[in-house]
Amino acid sequence: MSEAKIAGTRLTGAEIVWATLEGEGVREVFGYPGGAILPVYDALRKFPIRHILVRHEQGAAHMADGFARASGKIGVAIATSGPGATNLVTGIATAMLDSVPMLCITGQVGSKALGTDAFQEVDITGITLPVTKHNYLVTRAEDIASTLREAIQVALSGRPGPVLVDITKDAQQNTADFDFAAAAPKAYRPHPMLRSDNESVVQAVELLRNAKRPIILAGHGIIQSGAREQVLALAERLQIPIATTLLGLGGVPATHPLQLGMMGMHGEAWVNNAIQSSDLLIACGMRFDDRVTGTLATYAPDAKKIHIEIDPAEINKNVKVDVALIGDLAEMLDILLPHLSPVSGESAWVREVNAMKGEDAVRDIQNLPDTGHLYAAHVMHDLWHATGGHAVVATDVGQHQMWEAQYYKHEDPRSLITSGGLGTMGFALPAGIGAKFGAPEKEVWVIAGDGGFQMTACELSTIAQENVDINIAVVNNGFLGMVRQWQEFFYEKNYQSSPILSPDFVKLAEAHGIPGITVRTRAEVAPAVEAARKHKGPFLVHFHVEKEDSVYPMIPAGSALHEMIRRPDNNPLIETAQDI
Repeated sequence: MSEAKIAGTRLTGAEIVWATLEGEGVREVFGYPGGAILPVYDALRKFPIRHILVRHEQGAAHMADGFARASGKIGVAIATSGPGATNLVTGIATAMLDSVPMLCITGQVGSKALGTDAFQEVDITGITLPVTKHNYLVTRAEDIASTLREAIQVALSGRPGPVLVDITKDAQQNTADFDFAAAAPKAYRPHPMLRSDNESVVQAVELLRNAKRPIILAGHGIIQSGAREQVLALAERLQIPIATTLLGLGGVPATHPLQLGMMGMHGEAWVNNAIQSSDLLIACGMRFDDRVTGTLATYAPDAKKIHIEIDPAEINKNVKVDVALIGDLAEMLDILLPHLSPVSGESAWVREVNAMKGEDAVRDIQNLPDTGHLYAAHVMHDLWHATGGHAVVATDVGQHQMWEAQYYKHEDPRSLITSGGLGTMGFALPAGIGAKFGAPEKEVWVIAGDGGFQMTACELSTIAQENVDINIAVVNNGFLGMVRQWQEFFYEKNYQSSPILSPDFVKLAEAHGIPGITVRTRAEVAPAVEAARKHKGPFLVHFHVEKEDSVYPMIPAGSALHEMIRRPDNNPLIETAQDI
């Protein structure tokens, strides 16, 4: 309905919703209809926007999230009032903690019924206030276009995040003049603290020039900012090793010679030791999360710290820094780089860090003898080997998430779709669906544990109905794996409520018309992965892996970054998949 964009067109509020989304370039939305949002659904037939019907509203939020992470565009989720809206909350919080741009549109009871406890009425703006970047209640058709356009601007600008727009039913039903251009928001005004004053730049340059043991901490902001080129230029110019957060994986290529791997609670041992030995940390678009730092009292005790960050609220929030450059990461590095002259050759520090790596990386997991046992690490490594590190991988949360981060070497930005801040089980399957819509040209794999997969397995029906061409790997160890690991380490192996019974996932997939394979041995992994990759359409592989394997290294809560629990010497697996 492109003519709907013409100034002065009289439309219902419901039609204005779609006309505005169309004007903003939205082509897919994820949702579930209900009474308070039915006028919007009724109007959809007039517009060229694809609606993907989810099986639970939480799935809609995760799909919008996965779409946004994979594409860099706004993801859109739609739900009705009451339980439809509240079912979005977990997905909204997931996006909020990971800075993902998402627009949630909810229906609301009529404006005259607000506050009367009407059927399916709930104060969704009040409920989501702590987990949205901003939210709106719209009671007039005249305000819908301008509110939606402003909401999208807010979601995408600065540090991205989710925004919710709650629209009363009468606002959807009433009519108003629609003028897309006139509804444009005011020009985005950056936060007044966003600046790169000369003094801070001079101080940062001085620290960089004098550092003997610097480390770049590569966070999610590299991907959000599109700053890969600038970060690599800084690393290569000064020969600085790069450590990566979970959400930063893929921000720089895993195979780059200065890339060390993941830091933190389950990060590479040599990465954590290098950070603790450093004299300068350059934090690029990361927030010094507790899973990255360990106990703050002993974190990088001899290191000065430069923090380049777009959100002023993150400066000195967790870790006190010496220099703060507040602004877009790519822009800040573009200011810094001309002041830095290249160093010649590999530095002594790089050689020292590589030596740490050599001591810890005893052998590659690919070359381990096949003892008949299938470990989750085998699955991740062989999947990486088959895809060359270029697939988009959506993971759930738990042990398999950490094994994926350790053993799948991500080469490309926006290739790891995972819940970092909130740690949301059930995220993988719907997020993978959204990622496939966001990057349809990419090969997409969902990797989920047996526990998390069962939380949102209903979305197999969405895959079947929409014929979504994704591959699914269910890693089944018969436990809520990370819970079991904590119980083993810290609760005297009291496996209370962590063993979990699962259905035959292949039969479950087949009930939806989705083919699948069960894998129990190492030799079967590669052929099963290849079968999935060759199949046109969705495919599920059910991996039965060792029940009581653990993720190593692991930093216990309250411990220093270097105080890691290491894999026992008699264990047949190494800690990482680094090649030697």
